[in-house]
Amino acid sequence: QFAFDLTNFSFSSFPNLVRLDLSSTEFHGVIPHQIGALSKLTDLTLSNNFIDGFSPSFIGNLTGLVTLDLSYNSFSGPIPSTLGQLSNLEFLDLSNNHFIGTIPSVLFNLTNLSQLDIHSNPAMGGILFKEIGNLKSLVKLDLSAENQIYGSIPSDIGNLKYLEYLHLGSNRLTGPIPTQFWDDILKSDGPLFTLNLSHSILSGTVPSSLLQLGDVDLSYNALEGELPCKLVIQFGSERFLMDNKHGDIFRIWNYDGNMAYEDIIKATNDFDVSYCIGTGGYGSVYRVRLPSGKVVALKKLHRLEGENPNFDKSFRNEADMLSKIRHRNIVKLFGFCLHKRCMFLIYEYMDRGSLFCILRDETEAVELDWVKRVNLIKGIASALSYLHYDCDPPIIHRDVSSNNILLNSQLEATLSDFGTARILELDSSNQTVNAGTFGYMAPELAYTMVVTEKSDVYSFGVVVLETLFGDHPRDFLSCISSQPNEPIMLKDLLDARLPPPTNPLVVRNLVVATALALDCVNANPKCRPTMQQVVNRFEEGRREPTRPLHTIAVNQLVSPPVLSLPDQTCADGRSSSSTINEFHVDISATLPSSNFSIHVST
Repeated sequence: QFAFDLTNFSFSSFPNLVRLDLSSTEFHGVIPHQIGALSKLTDLTLSNNFIDGFSPSFIGNLTGLVTLDLSYNSFSGPIPSTLGQLSNLEFLDLSNNHFIGTIPSVLFNLTNLSQLDIHSNPAMGGILFKEIGNLKSLVKLDLSAENQIYGSIPSDIGNLKYLEYLHLGSNRLTGPIPTQFWDDILKSDGPLFTLNLSHSILSGTVPSSLLQLGDVDLSYNALEGELPCKLVIQFGSERFLMDNKHGDIFRIWNYDGNMAYEDIIKATNDFDVSYCIGTGGYGSVYRVRLPSGKVVALKKLHRLEGENPNFDKSFRNEADMLSKIRHRNIVKLFGFCLHKRCMFLIYEYMDRGSLFCILRDETEAVELDWVKRVNLIKGIASALSYLHYDCDPPIIHRDVSSNNILLNSQLEATLSDFGTARILELDSSNQTVNAGTFGYMAPELAYTMVVTEKSDVYSFGVVVLETLFGDHPRDFLSCISSQPNEPIMLKDLLDARLPPPTNPLVVRNLVVATALALDCVNANPKCRPTMQQVVNRFEEGRREPTRPLHTIAVNQLVSPPVLSLPDQTCADGRSSSSTINEFHVDISATLPSSNFSIHVST
């Protein structure tokens, strides 16, 4: 394992180098221009590091490159146009970086490309040019996941006769799926197997040519009309029949469940208790198997609540909120029904149940190993950051708990139950009655009616500790609040049902997660980080040196008390005020991976 700057390498000492693979070696800094002198290089793989820049000129010198993989790094700025000089390039992966701007048109001159992957570059966008059809050797094309590509799908994609995998999802594509595309690319049993155009704004009907494909996702668009009958039979309405316009719930998912009401009544035997899998403050949850065979979770509001105009408004707000949310770690809403007898929401069914139940099952808790637990924590952090900062107006969940974190068959987590969620108007006082689950509620909610995102942050911190410890951390929270003199070793707190982690990367992630959780459960809301800062801190934590687990005391992970200045702007850009007499200045948020603060006492 390396942990130093690439410029420390003397690449000029290897003039005959053909293949250079430095993936997952924790290199950071910029790619040294000396690599440009490796004229015989055909394969350059630098993926999964911390590289944040390079000189565009040297890339153009590597004209013999066949493979260039720069994925999972920290590159920023425009994609260099000098890539267009690599005429022999067959594999180009720039995914999971921070590139900005549009896809350079010169890339469409690389006619030998068989794989082009630029997914997960959130600041990239622009129109998908028709010149994409020039890449006639393409087998895989992935421009998905939070890119900002807009406009219509060019029919010239139909020129890509060898295409097997096409993923343009999570963009802003509009218009119909071009007829010529299907006629050209799918005729004569073409090789295309996987097609994902989900989470866009596509309209029109679903082409019958989809019958030839094996894996299709057209969910979360504005497609309309019934599906071709053969298509329904072949695919069983499984993946791509969600959240489009018109049709009933068993064909194209929609937000008007009236047409499906009688079928729901039949599938649940009029909401018989035997189908009920849980009851909460706002309603009961049923496991429902639809005639198509698909299993969904149905949340039915309690009858008295359904008759209350205030709860009717709450229901509509929740449905409207969830219909606009698109995040992999937030439970998907498939549809809803407003009926004179009852009203209900139809969600994606998470077959492993809640985190709360899994942690309290001896077998399932062991299956949820350290890597899965860290990924779970990161996923929920990303979901809350999305609600607080990517929704307009921001959304506060207000009931983050292990009961409201649901897991799928792969033990991937989603945030659920927006029954008590409300939209946060920045110019309002946000006064509300207390809501949430005892043991997860921020302490300030015991004496104030003003709710902010920091209440979610506190609840998140409790969930993180519960996930790491295997049980609710109530005793631990009481202990650290009294500032014990004796050190508390982290290894003694971790869930004893799992073997102690030995992998340095896993240990590092657990330490970062614990330190963040301790910051999140700070009694003073102004001292808690924002969820945006939590997500960033997880990323920065990859750069920190690893220490043996048995040497780490929890006391060392607790940040010094850092309180906001009176009437200053907080790190999240919002105004804060304080009436206390002692204050500290915190500059740690501006210093990457710093573990210290500057304090000024008065």
